[in-house]
Amino acid sequence: MHLTPTPQAASPSAPDLSANWVVCLCADWCGLCRDYSELFAQMAARYPAHRFVWLDIEDQAEQVGDIEVETFPTLLVADAQGTRFLGPLTPHAQTLSRLLDSLAQPGQPAVPHLPSTQALLRSLAAAPQHWINT
Repeated sequence: MHLTPTPQAASPSAPDLSANWVVCLCADWCGLCRDYSELFAQMAARYPAHRFVWLDIEDQAEQVGDIEVETFPTLLVADAQGTRFLGPLTPHAQTLSRLLDSLAQPGQPAVPHLPSTQALLRSLAAAPQHWINT
């Protein structure tokens, strides 16, 4: 998958955690992940208000940090208020779409960011080369 910066690229000196993040944590050796990558990129185009990021947990291990990934694909949905979702997700467009639509409803709770999640988002905000071009 070709990753390029999105137009709303933040300055590396001032990471923007206010964005709506959708981060897929996968592995290149995982066939399911490889199959999901194109669909994930298509979903990025459908949800331009979100920053979609594809991270290989082995190739970008320093960014993933202490976040535990046991099943692929694992998805992190987060914003400035906290973590909205972190866990495995069935790799279907309808599943991801329903999740993002439901999380966009007013009053949806967020769990405060763990230090590992906050570190990952700060790292991604400063590294737009990992964002999928919408």
